[in-house]
Amino acid sequence: WLRRTTHYLFIVVVAVNSTLLTINAGDYIFYTDWAWTSFVVFSISQSTMLVVGAIYYMLFTGVPGTATYYATIMTIYTWVAKGAWFALGYPYDFIVVPVWIPSAMLLDLTYRATRRNKHAAIIIGGTLVGMSLPVFNMINLLLVKDPLEMAFKYPRPTLPPYMTPIEPQVGKFYNSPVALGAGAGAVLSVPIAALGAKLNTWTYRWMAA
Repeated sequence: WLRRTTHYLFIVVVAVNSTLLTINAGDYIFYTDWAWTSFVVFSISQSTMLVVGAIYYMLFTGVPGTATYYATIMTIYTWVAKGAWFALGYPYDFIVVPVWIPSAMLLDLTYRATRRNKHAAIIIGGTLVGMSLPVFNMINLLLVKDPLEMAFKYPRPTLPPYMTPIEPQVGKFYNSPVALGAGAGAVLSVPIAALGAKLNTWTYRWMAA
């Protein structure tokens, strides 16, 4: 029981660190300020970050549901950060919490449906995460009243001048950020998922040493 408890505690620690990475590198800059101009970049970064940690711990425990558990911790922690900014006087939509849980559930379901087949989880699960995350996040983003108004009216205190939000040029760069993000995410999430599985193998070797 001590070893299993340590495993799950380890998941909590790394999920919190993943959330901090999102808040500092993705959530503030890309998801709110740069929502329409850099949504593809955000989608790729979030799908790959989610899949590497989720598949690592899912294979580490061998329990379908661990990926969803991992994504839930990230979500809760980001909502705590959202509440902290709200308490400081920023508007409710200042931070839009990314949607990780449904994509992580697809990864868990793939692992369970294929009878805990690691390679199927990497290929099928990684593809599903990469394809689904941009869709869920765009639906979430459409619920925000006006992301650009939030970006211009409430600039980040630590945002450097060259990262000042700009008007979107959607039609000139790409026609469908969701489709492009889903396509790129589906391709890139598979090798990143394989990396997470390999890290799991290395961890077991380290523990056995």
